[in-house]
Amino acid sequence: MNTQLPTNSTDLSVLDMQLLHQLGDRIKRTRKARGWGTVVVAQQAGMSRTTLYAVESGDPNASMGSYLRVMACLGLSGELAMVASDVMQPVQAGTAAGRSLRPRPAVQVTVSADMSRHQVQDLQSLALHQAAVRLVKADAALLEQANRVVQKWLDADPTSRSAPLWREWQQILQNGAFRRASGRSVYAQQLRQASPLTTVLPAEVRLSILSEVTQLKAGLVLGAPIEVVES
Repeated sequence: MNTQLPTNSTDLSVLDMQLLHQLGDRIKRTRKARGWGTVVVAQQAGMSRTTLYAVESGDPNASMGSYLRVMACLGLSGELAMVASDVMQPVQAGTAAGRSLRPRPAVQVTVSADMSRHQVQDLQSLALHQAAVRLVKADAALLEQANRVVQKWLDADPTSRSAPLWREWQQILQNGAFRRASGRSVYAQQLRQASPLTTVLPAEVRLSILSEVTQLKAGLVLGAPIEVVES
């Protein structure tokens, strides 16, 4: 049985997921501050309300173009221009900027999760879920293990309050509909809490994710002073 987490260039770290969630939250707050409904913004951005919801949820499966169109509608293009420009690139030695005695600018951002709203717990459960999904997609034996676990739970306690969620998981595992539990809705969170997938995660994968979450709780500082590049 293969218990190594498949490497994939599209896999996101816990930090990456948090940054996307913060971007989605920012977009949603801005839309509401403008007093605009989802129908209006979706129409102006040329997308469905479902896609707009994905953007406002920080869904990594939403295309970059979708994020760009929504941000343009909300007047956030200036911030995108800052990221896309070379204004923050290191200056070259020998130029006027390079010879300047003024301190070089520094841009540092501290990224953390809001613990008061169970944000950390939700982010942790999502990261564990996505790691487990990658494993079961790569190894049919692990998928069958998850099926056995959920059936065992149902056999042991068929009248449990979680039984409807377990039955939903049987359908998810059968159809490969893992995105049902990948969102930030209350129902998706409930599905992850009742998930059999976490039982297939190797200890080292689980510990790695928990370590990332712990770092995020303390706050991660991104960025550093810009150094002069010698030509």
